[in-house]
Amino acid sequence: MENKCTKYEALFTFADEKTFNEHLKCCKDCQLEHEKMNAVSELIKEARPYFLKRKKTIAKAKIACAVFAMCLSAATLGVINLNTDISDTIKYGTTLTAEDLGFPVDAYGFVMVE
Repeated sequence: MENKCTKYEALFTFADEKTFNEHLKCCKDCQLEHEKMNAVSELIKEARPYFLKRKKTIAKAKIACAVFAMCLSAATLGVINLNTDISDTIKYGTTLTAEDLGFPVDAYGFVMVE
């Protein structure tokens, strides 16, 4: 049983290109390992656009959700702030009248001006 060469990773990481290529020419184990690495590299290059597209789609969905939430909250707060009856009902449980606010009113509920 032959010993398998274990120099591929060290040469790939630390050696210069010339030394690495010379070793590949004479070592069958490292040639096979290099072919496997190239195949994996090609698969990664092939799959990369799909992952980038998915990442962009997720980012667009997050932006759409944020814009929807802002529009919904702006519309809700706008309706509540413009309609004092709703605002008073939420805050005090009932609609406030001019008399509740301390203004002098007549029998019809209109503010009296002297």
